Amino acid sequence: MQLNVSNEYLDIFQVLASSTRIKMIELLGKEKKNISEISTALGISSAIVTRHIQKLEKAGIVKSEKAPGKSGLQKIVSLAVDTIEIHFPEKVYSEFMLHSYDLKIGHYTDFSVTPTCGLATASEIVGKSDAPKFFMDTKRVNAELLWFSKGFVEYKIPNLYGSNDIPKMIEISLELASEFPVSNNIWPSDIAFYVNDIHLGTFTVSGNYSDVRGRYTPRWWDDKFSQYGVLKHLRITELDTGLDGQKLSDMTLKDLKLNENQLLTFRIAVEDNAEHIGGLTLFGEHFGNHEQNIKFDMYYEKGQVLNEPSSISVNKKISQK
Repeated sequence: MQLNVSNEYLDIFQVLASSTRIKMIELLGKEKKNISEISTALGISSAIVTRHIQKLEKAGIVKSEKAPGKSGLQKIVSLAVDTIEIHFPEKVYSEFMLHSYDLKIGHYTDFSVTPTCGLATASEIVGKSDAPKFFMDTKRVNAELLWFSKGFVEYKIPNLYGSNDIPKMIEISLELASEFPVSNNIWPSDIAFYVNDIHLGTFTVSGNYSDVRGRYTPRWWDDKFSQYGVLKHLRITELDTGLDGQKLSDMTLKDLKLNENQLLTFRIAVEDNAEHIGGLTLFGEHFGNHEQNIKFDMYYEKGQVLNEPSSISVNKKISQK
């Protein structure tokens, strides 16, 4: 489950603001229990337990089912989610100019994938699943979801920096998960990132999530399949490369040799020598929990911009919030 810092999720934050309900979550993290067992373990009445469980169910944190017991049907309670992530507003960097580029999931320029694999638009599967040849289908440019067990997809975008601009940071944000037939919320995969053939680092995503439906996942997509991913922010600066504010490697903007390349090449890979070969799923703006494609934000100090393609870039001054 993924939350934003907004009033939309205030009810969930309030449900979690209870030491009793936190103890229930810890208890149910070990095994399913009925109301009586929870009552005994926590030393509170069954009526109070029932009220707390109702609030947790309404928030989507636990689920319950009826099962035969000694005295008829009993309510069995279990966790409905494995993780809860809270996304804070993106940082805004002061006194920098910005070029932005929105990259569609299906606009890759090279690939090598191993089944299970496939593509989906907002309305249908592209070709057939588990057939890599359909990654060259003409409909793939409209893909909003992409998945494979091993291999890579590679994208190219224009290098939007002008000849006199001073690059300060490149931020790449994307929603991703691992890949497992049907789905598996605990299925780690090592995802490697490359820009201009420079290995920026590897991140381990923990699963291929289907505990709840994706906020933007279309209704025709089956509940048992991957529903959403985690939104990651890869930042390359003059000092190092980070992922969500944590250092990922020592690679810097200088290593990318931006002044020598008119294009930026971005590769996302699950490699043969990875410790966790758990596949990759990429989500576009009409799948998952985040209404975006792969987003490139290219920050720089103001300089002369040459031949900037106005149809694909945004140039604006960013001020400190």
